[in-house]
Amino acid sequence: MTTFSASPLRVGIAGYGVVGKLRRTFIDAHPNLETIAVCDRTLSGESTFEDGVRHYTDYRRLLEQEAANIDCLFVCLTNDLNPLVTISALERGLHVFCEKPPGRNVADIARVIEVEKCNPGLVLKYGFNHRYHDSVRDALALIHSGELGDVINLRGVYGKSKLITFGQTSWRTERALAGGGVLLDQGIHMVDLLRLFAGEFVDVHSFITNNFWGHEVEDNAYALMRTGDGKVAMLHSSATQWRHRFHLDISLSRGALTLSGILSGSKSYGAETLTVAWAAGDETGDPREQTTRYNHDSSWADEIEEFANAVCKGAPIGNGSSDDALRTMQLVYQIYAADPEWQERWDISAKPPTSVRHEQGGAA
Repeated sequence: MTTFSASPLRVGIAGYGVVGKLRRTFIDAHPNLETIAVCDRTLSGESTFEDGVRHYTDYRRLLEQEAANIDCLFVCLTNDLNPLVTISALERGLHVFCEKPPGRNVADIARVIEVEKCNPGLVLKYGFNHRYHDSVRDALALIHSGELGDVINLRGVYGKSKLITFGQTSWRTERALAGGGVLLDQGIHMVDLLRLFAGEFVDVHSFITNNFWGHEVEDNAYALMRTGDGKVAMLHSSATQWRHRFHLDISLSRGALTLSGILSGSKSYGAETLTVAWAAGDETGDPREQTTRYNHDSSWADEIEEFANAVCKGAPIGNGSSDDALRTMQLVYQIYAADPEWQERWDISAKPPTSVRHEQGGAA
């Protein structure tokens, strides 16, 4: 990491659940960041002080009491609160790092961007963490090198065993709070990677279902998409996978890439590997392959490093800009809307639900 000469940036964390605590680990490990205050509805007391960090039970109290004492706010809340708290922080002159998804729908992120435009001196970054995994970065570098030719098609599967897994809370199944199910909550990472590797998709077909778990949000999303220049992608985002799975095949004109597994806190997606195949000249269908296994996950630290560089040095946001977040959310909602039954059932084009929980500190 780069050591900056300036005084450490003072950080607040809104939402001190599993993700908020993990973020703090890497914030405090950075030489130019320091956690000053956290909030979560599960914390005891109000304005208490532990381990050198002030604790609050409500994000509004944190902002009221600490806005003058902090430089940045990390937002690790539920989908309904993420845009609201991001806007509140920007309006108070704070730089913001917000977890994905940026909200429940496209309208949520669009409102955030309007406020961002009014505060051009502030940094806003979204946590699309998968872009920082070494397997993803190596695959992207190979594609950009041209060694394997042009991308032809992509097939991505990202799944887990159910919508609510150990350590998570039931808000993920409530449409008014979450906005969507497994596609918006987890599949958004694969949607973002498909955009990263192929570009923007203009034709989208889909089937969206909640037939198994029966919640009001989807437990499976199946999509077939095509870019303007003819690249085709297939996506399956699933909450009935039973064994957690991350898998992405990318076929190119002179070879192929396979990303399998992803290093995560749960360690449940298997080994993270990248397999490179070079098309056989004799067309036997048995190409030379090379598989790399990744044993260290630097993505969380690298993501925060980019944010710190943007705040301290004015460096651009390479991954997770508000434009990235907007385009990925737009594609997620194109997938929802491409299933006419799902669109009609939930009025996908409608304005966002109004039941935002202003009273809570929240925990993602």
